[in-house]
Amino acid sequence: MHPWVGAGPEDRRQILSELGLQSIDELFASIPSGVCVDGLDLPPARDEDWIRRTLGNMAATNISMDSIPCFLGAGVYRHVQPSVVDAVLSRAEFFTSYTPYQPEISQGTLQVIFEFQTLISRLTGLDVANASLYDGATALVEAALFSHRVLRSKRDLVVMAETIHPMYRRVLDTYTEAAGIEVAVVPPGADGRLDPERVREAAGDRACCVAIQSPNFLGIVEDLPQLATATHDCGALAIEVVTEAASLGILNGGGSFGFDVVCGEAQSFGVAPGFGGPHLGFFACSSKHLRQMPGRLAGETVDENGTRAFCLTLSTREQHIRRAKATSNICTNQGLMALAATVWLEAIGGNGLRELAASCLARTEELKRRITAIGAPWRLAYPQSPTFNEFLLVGPGSGTELVERLATKGVLAGVPTTDWGGTWPDGVLVAVTECNSGKDLDAFAAALEQLS
Repeated sequence: MHPWVGAGPEDRRQILSELGLQSIDELFASIPSGVCVDGLDLPPARDEDWIRRTLGNMAATNISMDSIPCFLGAGVYRHVQPSVVDAVLSRAEFFTSYTPYQPEISQGTLQVIFEFQTLISRLTGLDVANASLYDGATALVEAALFSHRVLRSKRDLVVMAETIHPMYRRVLDTYTEAAGIEVAVVPPGADGRLDPERVREAAGDRACCVAIQSPNFLGIVEDLPQLATATHDCGALAIEVVTEAASLGILNGGGSFGFDVVCGEAQSFGVAPGFGGPHLGFFACSSKHLRQMPGRLAGETVDENGTRAFCLTLSTREQHIRRAKATSNICTNQGLMALAATVWLEAIGGNGLRELAASCLARTEELKRRITAIGAPWRLAYPQSPTFNEFLLVGPGSGTELVERLATKGVLAGVPTTDWGGTWPDGVLVAVTECNSGKDLDAFAAALEQLS
């Protein structure tokens, strides 16, 4: 590809002549003068070294997840990041490629997508996975619309656990309202888990699907076998949503328990926490519903010489086929993020992922034990329920107040539930990963004792 060359003065004159204009100002005459800016009030130019040092000093004043003990989670998690991930992502042939429209020159990208699909399929316990989605929220939307199509639009109710991430539920509400699909929300029981009987009652004979998150928004592991049975008893499809993908290193994916779809957020696989993204949605289903799967699928084949090759086997999004026949118009291939997840998973390996998940679990249980030992006024909201690497802490004050008070002690304690609503207690969601050292746990426990 030739480097881009900007238009010069002669090019501008030719363009204006073709448009029948005399000046650039005429081209923008329709823009109100009140919103036009005549120059920017910027300081004098500085040399590159001065700029770098100044911005570096400004950045040093920020508090980062690595600068003090950090227990933030609620759908975005910090995990180890092997340097090989950024090294591969930074290669120009991957960094600049958006989508593999031409398979003959896109074999590297297609193979990465194929490997990503294979890894997700193995982790979720389902037959097939697609070539990724925007994020966990849109993955849930796609799963609900997928279920509606599979049941030929004969059922117009989506049953959803209240303990699905609140932001995911909001996105789903937006899409289902436009599609004329009703949503019923089932609150958790006293133990923070979903009751299968309440699922049966809510689903009745109208539900096209029941969506459950595990570990749920409160960090609690749901009883997936019973929930799958309850869902199928009502003739609906069972959807498992996963926001902490690292849990799949120690917990079986929903496909092992009969779930029809497992979808969610794969940010934990090599995508560092950022200011709202980018994230990485994934979607896996059983092969019998393959043609209703959103997005696209990379498959393995051979070329004319019999050599292993890859191509897009199934493309169901509106950019590839007639819009009326498309399964989705919002999905895309988050190619770079899928590449990050693939490199991360291959670098960590199966044993490494299990060890990482076990480390998260062990550190979480240790912090829960120490909080229990401190006692009043601190308590675990659901002490008897199994959790993975996140739990709800309740103390003297609202979740927002607790987070602010613990921050004064040098600890980013977690995410307050105050702003999320819900029927659960007002407290702090505390997330513990393998990145939290013993000193971090000491600092958290010490801060709680000081505020007791």
